[in-house]
Amino acid sequence: MNEDRFQRLRLLEALLFAAAEPQAPAALARHFPEGTELDALLEELQGLYANRGVHLVRLGERWAFRTAPDLAAAFEIERTSTRKLTRAAVETLAIVAYHQPVTRGEIEEIRGVALSKGTLDTLLEAGWIRPRGRRRTPGKPVTWGTSDAFLEHFGLESLDSLPGVEELKAAGLLDSRPAVTILGERGLLPPPGPAGGDGEADDEEADEDLLGEDFGEDLLPEEGLAEEEGEEPR
Repeated sequence: MNEDRFQRLRLLEALLFAAAEPQAPAALARHFPEGTELDALLEELQGLYANRGVHLVRLGERWAFRTAPDLAAAFEIERTSTRKLTRAAVETLAIVAYHQPVTRGEIEEIRGVALSKGTLDTLLEAGWIRPRGRRRTPGKPVTWGTSDAFLEHFGLESLDSLPGVEELKAAGLLDSRPAVTILGERGLLPPPGPAGGDGEADDEEADEDLLGEDFGEDLLPEEGLAEEEGEEPR
């Protein structure tokens, strides 16, 4: 092979490597002297790459370098897609972060609306929440908590680094009204009794009858429950 042909092969190789898409011989010919046998150069270059990790292949009337077919299984394409979280997902993530371990039902109670299945799926797919076990209550619902990926993404050393309640209230991200007001608006508290009762003792007795001894136990974290598996909850 003479020097001139060798240089032409190198130029053809460089052009095909640098091209963003397959090249037609007419487009390649503009870079060579008139009369260059481009088809012969392409076939020769194709032979030189026959046993390499990339092959020179003909795609219709165009030419391009492609990965050798027997190596295709070793390649995996990763694409990073950015998706904006819905308001429901943001609220759910905040509830999980501050109330974990928390069940789906508890999330719905705190938000005041039903939770679509896709909301938890989105957070689980992002790797920000994970199952924390089951609550030892009837139905044994799954509890959720945040993951290490959640801390890493938001630059937190630990859950102790989460903003405090007062900071959230100041930012308008937390309802600053008393809990009794919020519960009353949701219809979770009994209406006021008739005037003229027997005093504080009667009030306390009425509260016990209306709320019951087990009021709020289903909201306790799992480690705070004393029941063992198989026992009836108190």
